[in-house]
Amino acid sequence: MARSVSDAPGRTRPLPEPLPTYLAALQAEQGVSPHTLAAYRRDLTDFVAFLGRRRALSAVGPDDVVAYLGALRARGLRAASLARRLSALRGLYRYLVRDAGLSRDPTELIERPRLSRPLPKTLPRETTTALVEGPDVDSVRGLRDRALLETLYATGMRASECLGLRLEDVNLTAGYVVCTGKGRKQRLIPLGAEAIAWIRAYLDRARPQHARRHDCGRLFVNPRGRALSRQSLWTIVRTAAARAGVTHRVSPHVLRHSFASHLLEGGADLRAVQAMLGHADIATTQIYTHLPSAALKRMYRDFHPRAQAAPAQATRVPTPTARAPRAQAARAQAQRGRA
Repeated sequence: MARSVSDAPGRTRPLPEPLPTYLAALQAEQGVSPHTLAAYRRDLTDFVAFLGRRRALSAVGPDDVVAYLGALRARGLRAASLARRLSALRGLYRYLVRDAGLSRDPTELIERPRLSRPLPKTLPRETTTALVEGPDVDSVRGLRDRALLETLYATGMRASECLGLRLEDVNLTAGYVVCTGKGRKQRLIPLGAEAIAWIRAYLDRARPQHARRHDCGRLFVNPRGRALSRQSLWTIVRTAAARAGVTHRVSPHVLRHSFASHLLEGGADLRAVQAMLGHADIATTQIYTHLPSAALKRMYRDFHPRAQAAPAQATRVPTPTARAPRAQAARAQAQRGRA
């Protein structure tokens, strides 16, 4: 049932089903991904459930938002989850103020939860190379997996961006891909020689077999010719990591982190890396500069006096017998001082 916004001075406009209307506008105006849209829908539905019948969305005040965030903390949600919930509410109420006549935004003065930004997890160059070269390229699937991993590491794309690549987005002759990122923003990312060679081999020898009966148009497809799923990509990365001897958990995003870290370690310009990663804020890219480079580790090992382990035969652990004379002398001196 439609509600009216009664607190708008001089203009009252009906508010028909605000959540579906807002989500439709979010998708149309900002081009958010289906995953982001689903997350916003869950978060806003949860807020409406919290309000219950006590208060309509149009009558919410700052105290209601603070109480909701407190309830989320009591449920054990972390700061990142709280920030996302608050972001969803901010977006909703900004939309209602702008397009539905709401007079005030109850989230306007509420501070965003402070987030601790952990350093990204990366792999050493040798380990990354072993992971990318892990698939068995003698099989059709292995050839596809090798091309996929080479593309991820060569471009630093997010998993969804890589899986969303269409055939027309790849220009092997010029050596680049057209990547569609968040908000449907497109960017050009160069492809290295290895990635070009393996994508070309995949297109020539593997993809035609997968797309014999059905072709969805995506670059990377499953054996039925349909788009590869995120779950399949995770399995491919985990399998390749196991083949490379990596014992800890590795996600597709680790290849993105390694891409950025290895470029900056090699002297790449920070702004160029930001453009390739598709970061709106350079501060997001700068976090990679906090990671210790191979040169820094080598300098530490060479110059810090305690960086190298001492030879076993040179390490002497004092025994109680060796310490006894010193202890006895100290006690004798103390007694003479008291006398």
